[in-house]
Amino acid sequence: MHSILTGALSIEQITVAIADLPPSLAGTTLVQLSDFHYDGLRLSDDLLEQAIQASNQAKPDLVLLTGDYVTDDPKPIHRLVSRLKNLQSRAGIYAVLGNHDYYYRHSKAEVTNALSSIGISVLCNQVAYPLGERLALVGIADKWSKEFLPATVMDKLDPNIPRIVLSHNPDTAQILRAWRVDLQLSGHTHGGQIWLPGLGPAVHYMRNLKIILRYIPQPLRRILPFNLGTCLQVVRHWEWAQGLHRVGTNLLYVNRGLGTYLPGRLFCPPEVTVIRLIANC
Repeated sequence: MHSILTGALSIEQITVAIADLPPSLAGTTLVQLSDFHYDGLRLSDDLLEQAIQASNQAKPDLVLLTGDYVTDDPKPIHRLVSRLKNLQSRAGIYAVLGNHDYYYRHSKAEVTNALSSIGISVLCNQVAYPLGERLALVGIADKWSKEFLPATVMDKLDPNIPRIVLSHNPDTAQILRAWRVDLQLSGHTHGGQIWLPGLGPAVHYMRNLKIILRYIPQPLRRILPFNLGTCLQVVRHWEWAQGLHRVGTNLLYVNRGLGTYLPGRLFCPPEVTVIRLIANC
């Protein structure tokens, strides 16, 4: 997509305090990338290369990918991984799938196998310990899939061990309040794409205009920004469209993603997130 619709890449840097974080892991650097939608239209190769370079320059201990590598047809994943293989990380690259990665019956397998072929570990209701046994990394299946069964993995974790949870859809933060989540990393929203300064994502306010849709002919709804009817169903908690949020006692960070849908982005640039972990004293 042309840069005028996408905007320049933004590198967001945040520091997150983690309770019970081992002293040896203080200063750990994570990079999050999300929502590529690599289909020849929604993400340019130039922007993708910028994102990979920005990630490598951060010298991350872990690179974490939070879904939607393709849009519908999974075939472009093979071109995408030929570029993602240039990502560098001291302790590995971990990923979860997004709703678009389940688009067709065979999509999950094709996307998972392609990512795995370049050494990216795809977690589906699984836990890994790439930085040692005192910090768990949990990957949850997408909320809209039949595999969304967070209890199957969350119930098995020692509550005294801090954990980072990868979950594509930020709406899961409401469900995950039942467990300890020191940091949830999500995407899915594209940050709202159109951000009203001082107000937030435009679609959050469109919710109040939903009744108007009843009087707009169906063919015309499809050309409205975001296709309002669909957009209001995509995410329930648009107040969590981007950035860091406290959800109960848990922390949620939502990445704005790299891919862009029409009508484009406004005050909502594509994002690479660099996260530094510190101990919460």
